[in-house]
Amino acid sequence: MRDFIKLLALILLITVSCKDSNKPKEGVTKKKKPNIVLIYADDLGYADLGSYGATGVRTPAIDHLANNGLKLTDAHCSAATCSPSRYSLLTGSYAFRNNAAVLPGDAPLLIDPQKGTLPSMLQKAGYKTAVVGKWHLGLGRGDVDWNGAIKPGPLEVGFDYSFIIPATGDRVPCVFVENHHVVGLDKEDPITVSYGKPIGNDPTGMSNPEGLKQGADRQHSETIVNGISRIGYMSGGNTARWKDEDFADILTDKAKNFISENKKDPFFLFFSFHDIHVPRIPHPRFVGASEMGPRGDAIVQMDWCTGQIMNTLKEHGLDENTLVIFTSDNGPVLDDGYVDQSVEKIGKHNPSGPFRGGKYSAYESGTRVPTIVYWPKQVKPQESKALLTQVDLYMSLAQLVGQNVGANDAPDSFNHLDAWLGKNKTGRTTMLEEAYTIALREGNWKYIHPAEEGYSTWVEDVKNIESGLSLEEQLYNLSEDIGEQINLSKEYPERVQKMKAKIAKIQQEGTRPGLTD
Repeated sequence: MRDFIKLLALILLITVSCKDSNKPKEGVTKKKKPNIVLIYADDLGYADLGSYGATGVRTPAIDHLANNGLKLTDAHCSAATCSPSRYSLLTGSYAFRNNAAVLPGDAPLLIDPQKGTLPSMLQKAGYKTAVVGKWHLGLGRGDVDWNGAIKPGPLEVGFDYSFIIPATGDRVPCVFVENHHVVGLDKEDPITVSYGKPIGNDPTGMSNPEGLKQGADRQHSETIVNGISRIGYMSGGNTARWKDEDFADILTDKAKNFISENKKDPFFLFFSFHDIHVPRIPHPRFVGASEMGPRGDAIVQMDWCTGQIMNTLKEHGLDENTLVIFTSDNGPVLDDGYVDQSVEKIGKHNPSGPFRGGKYSAYESGTRVPTIVYWPKQVKPQESKALLTQVDLYMSLAQLVGQNVGANDAPDSFNHLDAWLGKNKTGRTTMLEEAYTIALREGNWKYIHPAEEGYSTWVEDVKNIESGLSLEEQLYNLSEDIGEQINLSKEYPERVQKMKAKIAKIQQEGTRPGLTD
């Protein structure tokens, strides 16, 4: 009997030991969902990076991502200007569905807080979310009180933390907004903003051009802040006004702090550059870092910021479990309102590469932007010609994190995760491109819808960019004519009608189940 009891005790001990050995050890948890860092440049052209053929400027940090990740050669933002493109990225909806256009600095919030967004979807999947940098999607409900709580804004559409430039660097108010409040505001010196009539006693670019660091056109010649005249008028808030040269350090530090503070949880960081948007005023340590003047120096500064983010991920041991996507909000522009030698010092560099057009344009350079996906051990170093659009990041990332999307959310977004990760090279079969008209890609065929009667030629006249606007239909075969020089619309009338009908169908339906990609 004694031997039996000993044997029973031994069996029990072995059983308990086996159970204990299957338990996670102290401090060991299941592998968490990947962190996601979306690095979003502004006005960066397809060929503005070394890895995409740039000359006169070096971009080693971003090139490292391209050389060790997925370099996409036919990836697009959804629109040829910034506010519409950012709207589509965050909502999974084409900008025309909300009449989204480039916004003034005092515009109300463009995104409906009741609608699902990319960050709110990731919040539901357990992510901490942040936006740091340029916003330009509106704030409040109109008539913003810059001296109180500024909402709704990023926090109301899915971000846990925000530190933003409210609109653009060339628009007032020239202050940072952290979460709901202007940073460093003296309540005794309240901010007033006007996009109509002049206010306050601050000098303007028209009245005091001798106080400018850079000359500017009439549109950019209103209130002077930090030696730069802006679009719009601003008075007050002197202690809160930014210094353009500090953008890189301040914004990068905020992004690094968010990573450090959330390293134990899965996080989504939308790091939205001001560079290389005008005014191009890089920090003194980057002045002269390129052969192209301030625009090239701003590219070098942007590359440094990217390197800082990557170093921070590595320092915290997060680099192998972080999906990094680097891309741009629209194509390139040289002279965009300020006298910064962008045209004079361009040299042999062509920001658009082999493509026609640029920012504002319906041609390929309006939306075909450098796009890199970097995720060690998950994304193999390669180049892909997959046709992709940023509007699909919503559904693709939902698939990645295993999160369902509401039937009324992201109406134009499709799951192409495998193409975004380089597992296949098919991507989209059909893709819409928005500019001041609408274009459609079907494989290598490109159709541009005619512009309305009386369309403006200001893009050509003022920005020196081929807009793609015409009163005639345009059809191009990109496999033979990458520069969109030979209009084939009269040779292929049936294809024109088919593609025109496809655009009409997309415009009318507006719900994911009824659409094809």
